[in-house]
Amino acid sequence: MSAPKLDFYYFESCPYCQRVIKVIDKHKIKVNWMDIHKDSAHAKKLQADTGRTTVPCLYIDGEPMFESLDIMKWMESNLDNLDKA
Repeated sequence: MSAPKLDFYYFESCPYCQRVIKVIDKHKIKVNWMDIHKDSAHAKKLQADTGRTTVPCLYIDGEPMFESLDIMKWMESNLDNLDKA
C-alpha cells in the first residue's frame, strides 16, 4: 500500500496548527506545507473545497480533515503508512 499524499493547510501563528506541527516534526512526517497567509491560492482552494478557511486542515489523498486533535490522532495511528521526511 502506498503512503497517502498529505497537504497540510496552516499558518505559523495558529496555536492549533502548532500542535499538529509538533507531531509532524516529532515523527518526521512528510507533508506538503500550504501556508494560507503566505499564499492566498491555498486559502482560496480551502474555501472552494470546504466552504471554510479554518486551519489546521490536513488533506489526506484529497479529502480534508479538520480539528487538530483529530489530525494528530490520525497521524499517530497511521505512522507506519506515512512517508517520512
